[in-house]
Amino acid sequence: MSRPLLLDLFCGAGGAAMGYHRAGFDVVGVDIKPQPRYPFGFWQLDALDVLADPATATTFAAIHASPTCQHHANVTGWRGNRDDHPDLLTPTLALLAEIDMPWVVENVPEALPTWDYVLCGSQFGLKVKRHRGFRRGNWTTDLDLLPPCHHRGLLPFMHKGERAYTDALGCEWMSRDEGRQAIPPAYTEHIGRQLLEHLRAAA
Repeated sequence: MSRPLLLDLFCGAGGAAMGYHRAGFDVVGVDIKPQPRYPFGFWQLDALDVLADPATATTFAAIHASPTCQHHANVTGWRGNRDDHPDLLTPTLALLAEIDMPWVVENVPEALPTWDYVLCGSQFGLKVKRHRGFRRGNWTTDLDLLPPCHHRGLLPFMHKGERAYTDALGCEWMSRDEGRQAIPPAYTEHIGRQLLEHLRAAA
């Protein structure tokens, strides 16, 4: 089986994309803002428009979506107003429910009451605490178990755009500010391997 093509929606600078690439996918990213450091093919478009396009279902083997998290993040409630940020997670999940292909959605844990998986940097030997929830649809391959979180000695995320934090995520190609919005590639490399196993079994 050749490398399947994965659509990376709300892609940012490519933290999720790099993980899927390492797992065995070719990746095309979509973001409404320019992403000059995105490491793979890139379309500057509205992710929801792409998701609603019928051609998407016939072009790609799988979809990953990371809608912006500010509307749901606890830190927004502490330091700002959630209503200043659109809820993109809800329409993304609604559109994905209409698509007959495997998909993964990522966001802050507080965005949904339940997730299929919540990952932390400490589970991958990274020196960062960055909990992120993952929900999947239209595939059922069991996800490999990981050890529990262990936060002692981890580098805190202080919302100051530290270069050290971006590097600790494994996103060395990004600027420090891009790293503030990124997830570690290790997360999607882990999930991507299971997704690839599902696609191969289905083929």
